[in-house]
Amino acid sequence: MLEHMAIGAGLAFAAAVQPGPFQAYLLSRVAASGWRRTLPAAFAPLLSDGPIALLALVVLGRLSPTLQGGLRAAGGGLLLYLAWRTFRQWRWPEPDRPEADDKVPRTLVEAALVNLLNPNPYLGWTLILGPAVLAAWRETPAAGVAVVATFYTTMILTTIALIFAFGGARLLGPRQRRTLLLVSGLVLAGLGVYQLALSAQQFGAA
Repeated sequence: MLEHMAIGAGLAFAAAVQPGPFQAYLLSRVAASGWRRTLPAAFAPLLSDGPIALLALVVLGRLSPTLQGGLRAAGGGLLLYLAWRTFRQWRWPEPDRPEADDKVPRTLVEAALVNLLNPNPYLGWTLILGPAVLAAWRETPAAGVAVVATFYTTMILTTIALIFAFGGARLLGPRQRRTLLLVSGLVLAGLGVYQLALSAQQFGAA
């Protein structure tokens, strides 16, 4: 059980601190409205990811173990690619770009739409989180639920921490961002190797 919870927590932390459309939205909302009004947006994945998760699990559940192993291997490759890209951002950070705040979404529902139109949740559920949930569910349903619960709990808490950091004048300066990128890259690399190892075992058992 602890192994599955650690996987969910690691994936969530890496996803939450990765630069992307949703993180850019959070940053722009904090700049425009302050951290207090931005806090509800941390719960947007709970609204947006439901249909994505259901679709991914239904499709994955109908695939053969060999195809599921192939998807898990693809997920491991994706994690390693994201780790490489993260290390590259850590090594050669890009300059900050000011975000326009006159056209950004202003409600929790609109924040969920930002995440719904973001390709990252689809890739995550299809290639990474979905196979992890199914594998845990085969052991015990409680383990599958634990992966999902740990993932979203960690995702929300990390996002809230980022919103607080964005709201502070110097709480998340260049050095702190580089540290987050380094930690995120290490987590992604470790999870990628783990996914590939599990897929190799799955192919061996097929």
